[in-house]
Amino acid sequence: MGSPPPLTGRRELLDLARTAPGVLLHGPGGIGRSTLLAALTADAPGTVLRCAPAEEDAPLPYAGLVDLFARVPGHCLESLAPGPRTALEAALLRGAAPADDRDRLALRVAVLDTLRALASTGPVLLVVDDVQWLDEPTADLLAFAVRRLDGLGIRVLAAERVPEGEQPTHLRCCPPDTLELPVPPLTNEEVAHLLRTDLGPGLPSATVRAVQELAAGNPWYARELGRSAHKAHGLPGSAGAGAGAGAGAGTGSHSYITPATPTTGPYGTDVPPRLRAHLLRRVRLLPDPARFALLVASAAARPGLTVLRAAGLSDPADDLAAAERLGVAAVDADGAVRFRHPLLRAAVYADAPGSDRRRAHALLAEAVTEPVERARHLAHARPYEDEATARTLMAAADTARREGAPDTGFELAALAVRRTPGDRPADRADRLLAAAEYGCDAGRIEEAGEAAGAVLTESDSAHRRVRARLILLRNAGQALEGAGDLIEEGLQDALGDPESEARLHHWAAVRGLLCGELEEADRHARQAAEAGDTETRVAALATLARVRSLAGEPLAADAALEAALALSGGTEGGPESWRLIRMRAILALDSDRVPEAHEQLTRLLAAVGELAGVEDVLATLVALTRVQVRAGHCREALLTADRCARPLAEAGVPAAPALYAAALAATVGGTAEGARHLAGQAVRASEADGDRLFLLRALAVLGQAELLGGDPRGAAAAVEALQRVRELGAAMSAADPPLLHWYADLAEALVVLGETDEAGAVVREARARVSAATPGSVLAALERAEGLREAGLGRAKEGAARLRAAVERLRRLPLPVELVRTLIALGAVERRSRRRSSARGVLVEALETATRIGAAPLACRAREELARVDTGERAGETGGPELTPTEARIAALVGGGATNREVAAELFISVKTVEGALSRVYRKIGVRSRTALAHAMAVTVLATGAAVNVGDDDQVQPPVQAMTISQQGRVRFSRTPDTRR
Repeated sequence: MGSPPPLTGRRELLDLARTAPGVLLHGPGGIGRSTLLAALTADAPGTVLRCAPAEEDAPLPYAGLVDLFARVPGHCLESLAPGPRTALEAALLRGAAPADDRDRLALRVAVLDTLRALASTGPVLLVVDDVQWLDEPTADLLAFAVRRLDGLGIRVLAAERVPEGEQPTHLRCCPPDTLELPVPPLTNEEVAHLLRTDLGPGLPSATVRAVQELAAGNPWYARELGRSAHKAHGLPGSAGAGAGAGAGAGTGSHSYITPATPTTGPYGTDVPPRLRAHLLRRVRLLPDPARFALLVASAAARPGLTVLRAAGLSDPADDLAAAERLGVAAVDADGAVRFRHPLLRAAVYADAPGSDRRRAHALLAEAVTEPVERARHLAHARPYEDEATARTLMAAADTARREGAPDTGFELAALAVRRTPGDRPADRADRLLAAAEYGCDAGRIEEAGEAAGAVLTESDSAHRRVRARLILLRNAGQALEGAGDLIEEGLQDALGDPESEARLHHWAAVRGLLCGELEEADRHARQAAEAGDTETRVAALATLARVRSLAGEPLAADAALEAALALSGGTEGGPESWRLIRMRAILALDSDRVPEAHEQLTRLLAAVGELAGVEDVLATLVALTRVQVRAGHCREALLTADRCARPLAEAGVPAAPALYAAALAATVGGTAEGARHLAGQAVRASEADGDRLFLLRALAVLGQAELLGGDPRGAAAAVEALQRVRELGAAMSAADPPLLHWYADLAEALVVLGETDEAGAVVREARARVSAATPGSVLAALERAEGLREAGLGRAKEGAARLRAAVERLRRLPLPVELVRTLIALGAVERRSRRRSSARGVLVEALETATRIGAAPLACRAREELARVDTGERAGETGGPELTPTEARIAALVGGGATNREVAAELFISVKTVEGALSRVYRKIGVRSRTALAHAMAVTVLATGAAVNVGDDDQVQPPVQAMTISQQGRVRFSRTPDTRR
């Protein structure tokens, strides 16, 4: 049996197993027990004795012992007493077999003494794979020995195959303190990773989903299914899950037109012959009535005795009794038929002759009344072109979509395409377009794109080509940068059709919004709002509201939004109003009305439920994450961000908005490292999509994540990211509140680097955009940046006053995360100014608030600042202010002999900034030259609380200072008498 790539999804299990003196891994066949044993023994020290019996070895006495002792040195046997040695040699087929109980006892003593002799020279590891097939005599020997190995340095690793959900039965072969570890199934994400590792990234997402469902976390099953699909369909992929069962249903190159393999049926991918042989070895021996009953059950959506009787089986319970004894399927007390594993069900279906499968589906089509299920059975019962079947399938597909099951609607429409006769190209094109639309709703981007692309290539109808282009535009998600030609060609096809033209103008507006072309977006949105149908006008007005909000025109944005709501029937207008409610919540958020935004989005998410497509759900979750972060619901934000990723992971599609949400949540509730990693991914995804709107947001979060550490290197990376935000915002003519927040972050990062002049320019640029409508959070962020800049210029008193003003402003707003950030900044300035009591008060409040709301990174910053307050008090520091982190780093580099240019290159700052910072360092330390600074750095004691006298060797006359470098890397100076001789 093959095995998956090592360690897929198993790290925690391995770590646990390595700590135990004995381990028994157990689970069903193919779950990965042997792979885990191989990983655990790969670098094992000392002697490794191993056996891996097969099923046919079980009747052979001492076969396992022969394998285990194959690597035992001969001298270990020679040292045994004559009786035990003779018994052991006989068991190893080197002499006569033990004849009586005395010989059997001698054999047990021989095995035990041999293991003790091996243990006296180093560690010993006994490894028994597939212990369920170990012959009984060897199992008895092990059971005798392992009870007597305590304290000898001998470990036992065993693996046992047990049926799904059952417990191991061979624990007697392991020591008494053995750790029993069930090997769990892989998650869907881990199965997808395994398939990519084994086959590369080309397997279609529909096939991956089918493999995930059938394998149910079993790595061997997943690999076998994946390889079979890869071989059968190649990298372009196969039909989606639930594709048709029959051959001969049309021609063409697209997966919607090419028929599925005959054995695929309702399972989305074939079960290869090798897997079928492994799973069905005994099932194939069942009598025909039992096998047919199993087949009907495997074909039914919800198999049960009632359905089987309705399908014409006279006594299905009796027919299934033999299968139940084999452990294939069981009948519950309520009459439901349950297969032991999903792959068994698919294998039973795939193993049946085509005529039997068609007969089973025909019987079920007559037996069931639910229209969707009946249509599916009808399609599989008639695997050929048939217009009546195609119409039935399309009616069922429409029903499924209306009931909030777009995935099922897509599958049924794809089946309808295959059943459409070749002499009806118009019907076929319409059904392809319907399948594509349902696929978009379900997030099945690959398949939707193929279906729409087929119509665009083959149809001679301008109207249908416009529909296909609209689907492809929707399918592109955020990646609309390269869609200009698609829109222009669509507008040519749509000439004379005002409604189609309006839809394309709206997509042009969306593209302009995402690509940062706000004037173009405004123009196209207005055109769409004037000529489109109601749905298009509503969507265009919503886009116009977003464009004008970005342009810093909140009143115009509100007006466009209210007009859209009036057209859609208000907030109770159903799906048409969902986007508008979301937009209204975002505008409320940007205006600091956080509770209002939270209430609106929470209600919206509950309303959309299962009815919305992937795009609507994702957009709502991303917006809710933003609200939760600002509201200080940090733990909830992490959970919501995780929900953002789920539908995309299932669809196999990376998305910048979901990555952005995850990074944003991590900045407040996760870790700085995690936030940086996720934000970097979001930046790359946005760049790949050409989505400048989310690129702005992703870069801003990356800057915030880099700022979390408060160190020069992080600040340099933050400046790089936030400068791009500044440049992109200027190119887009954007002026919405979040952009001004990000300007404040840029100024703060520049202050950390000592670039106070540039920080001042950034703040002035932001202040120029402030108006009477600017929300208080923006003003507070700018005040925080200004306060930090004042402190960085040596005007600590003025800086603290600005920061206190920002704190008081934020106390009136529901923005606890912003309040904590500002309290930490105020505490740091007060601490450096030796106002320790004041520093302690605000830092304690910051820590308590951050802890209460779950803002882990900010709580860590607050603790660090409080620790510095405590360190300073214990050191008894007095006198002048402390160096900032950047000043301390510059002082250390210059003291080590670096030139100003070298320092600038090391810290990613300008030479002018280095010169200005050096002047402040000289003033704080009380020196006047680089030589004096080098001397001061050279005699510093690098230990907590240690202080030494430093001074100039030839120029400085005033009293010098004692310099302390704390465990946190902060440099402090205090006045001391001049002790130079």
